[in-house]
Amino acid sequence: MITELAVERVEFTCGQCQDRWTVDYDVQRFMDGFGHEWEYFSCDNRSVPSPYTAAGAPACVRCGHRSAGRLAARRPVPLPGMPGSPRSPVPDAGGHRPERHSAPMLSAAADPQGATP
Repeated sequence: MITELAVERVEFTCGQCQDRWTVDYDVQRFMDGFGHEWEYFSCDNRSVPSPYTAAGAPACVRCGHRSAGRLAARRPVPLPGMPGSPRSPVPDAGGHRPERHSAPMLSAAADPQGATP
């Protein structure tokens, strides 16, 4: 069962050249049938390892070094069925907002506002 959804902006600082950048990740917390909670990360619609570990961090574009990220900001996404969550019925299976299928993908790394000089 999904217990939390959020978008997290992760800041990276290269440990070698000190370059800095941010990336937005979709984070899903999930409770399995045994009561264990797991986190799943995705970036640009691809499953990725945790950016909070050096192994899961993207490589620095200047020197290739990997340094674990730190949380810079987050935005929780309301889960369906939460009290007070508005909802809209979908009138039919393919005709409701069909433009959403061909809309350009929002890139998690192309956020100039979040970039730190």
